[in-house]
Amino acid sequence: MPTNQHGQQIGASVEGWRPASSPDKKEMFGLYCNLEPLSISKHSDQLFSAFIEDSDTVNWTYLPYGPFTDNSSFNYWLEKYCLNDDPQFQVIVDKQTNKALGMASYLRINPQVGVIEVGHIHFSSQMQRTNIATEAMYLMMSRVFDELGYRRYEWKCDALNAKSCRAAERFGFTFEGIFRQATIYKERNRDTAWYSVTDYEWPEIKSSYDEWLRPQNFDKNGKQLSPLNC
Repeated sequence: MPTNQHGQQIGASVEGWRPASSPDKKEMFGLYCNLEPLSISKHSDQLFSAFIEDSDTVNWTYLPYGPFTDNSSFNYWLEKYCLNDDPQFQVIVDKQTNKALGMASYLRINPQVGVIEVGHIHFSSQMQRTNIATEAMYLMMSRVFDELGYRRYEWKCDALNAKSCRAAERFGFTFEGIFRQATIYKERNRDTAWYSVTDYEWPEIKSSYDEWLRPQNFDKNGKQLSPLNC
């Protein structure tokens, strides 16, 4: 650990590091899915059709909005809240069917210090526990570190959302702690669990994703043969 002239421990030097780039709205291409910037005309009907299959609305429990029971209210929400640069929504499209099955976004984008978050993650029932879900997270993370030059990639969720917490750890994020009474949504308290991946961790995590995403790792029904080990 470096020290200053007074013998106090200080953070490691980042001399030579330059601010990251803000993500522009462009497609990301994978083996199993593509990510596309949200287009109301192209994606709204497909997303609503995919999300409405969640008939018990369990997928909306930990999101600060929804559920939407009709296409017009869903479309209104997309137009009002989801077309900005931050959060910047991406739509996850199945390459086999060319159908939009989910959403995720970059948000809290801070290029000056190299910090960015992934959030507003909503995987439809068709997409959950598939190689599409994992590859979508890989594509977004890969772009953050390999293309845009960020130092830190964050994941935050309701600490009671066990499913999201497990997903964060599977995707290679490190648990950092819980911010108690961090916010309020849907007229209830949220303690927020924080997770992150840093740039120095990324090469090893990326290698694990590359190995897991190989077509040879899946049987004819798309079931994984070996688990993701980040």
